[in-house]
Amino acid sequence: MALLYSLLWRFLLFLVHVKRAAVSWIRIRLRSWRGRLWERTITALLLPVSVSEFPNYQKKATLNQNDKLHPGNRTGSSQSHPLCDGKALEKLPVHVGLMVAEEELSYTDIASLVVWCMAIGVSYVSVYDNNGVFQKNSSHLQEEIMRQQQKLMGADESKHNMELLNTSRDQQQHFVVSCRPTLKVLSPEDGKHSIVQAARKLCHSVENKEKSSKDISVSMLDDLLRESKNIPDPELVVKFGPVNSTLGFLPWHIRLTEFISLPSHRNVSYKDFLGVLQRYSSCQQRLGQ
Repeated sequence: MALLYSLLWRFLLFLVHVKRAAVSWIRIRLRSWRGRLWERTITALLLPVSVSEFPNYQKKATLNQNDKLHPGNRTGSSQSHPLCDGKALEKLPVHVGLMVAEEELSYTDIASLVVWCMAIGVSYVSVYDNNGVFQKNSSHLQEEIMRQQQKLMGADESKHNMELLNTSRDQQQHFVVSCRPTLKVLSPEDGKHSIVQAARKLCHSVENKEKSSKDISVSMLDDLLRESKNIPDPELVVKFGPVNSTLGFLPWHIRLTEFISLPSHRNVSYKDFLGVLQRYSSCQQRLGQ
């Protein structure tokens, strides 16, 4: 008898669960039917407005896409411009280093970054890779910078000389672009070579009795190294790639440099580049305090 009562109780519980499931299913179907009916009613009422606004929306989307690709081609006083973006920053680095820590190099993407540095108001730009490929092919980089300057910033009636300092040769190359900064193409040898040259100069001065060994100090070596570079220390170095290392980038000149990393130098947008400058502008350098 107890077994019979147990089976009857389980059967009643089963009926209760079936009833609840059926009620839930009916409610869901009613809500779905009412929702579809409401959506169809709203669509029928608002369809003429949506169709009439679609061309303007498509035009605005196209303009936004063009602005992303060519930030310098935007016109109008209310729209942003690289030079205005630079003035809007609390602090703008005088010298920006572009350090590529990747195997495959893109001259086009690096040239775009250099052009954006020029347009935003950076005075000195250094391009560096661990193998010295950019320095060996500086003429190719020069041509790509001119091409990207024309493509991204458009033609400008007033053109200024930009100085390309090629440290692999004892000469300076000049080419015309619409900007005023100085570009320097670096390799690991530049950092080592400058330190070696300064050390030799100090040794020769001691050997020739122009200076005493007691006169040699860190500040004296620092002065010699800065004379050899003729450019200020980089305030900001943008590192591209997964390697967490400075890779020999001017070891003497980066004591107070701010490093900001990006995953890759390929397909970097102007918005990404401006974001890096905004991060630098907002950071507080305590300088050892």
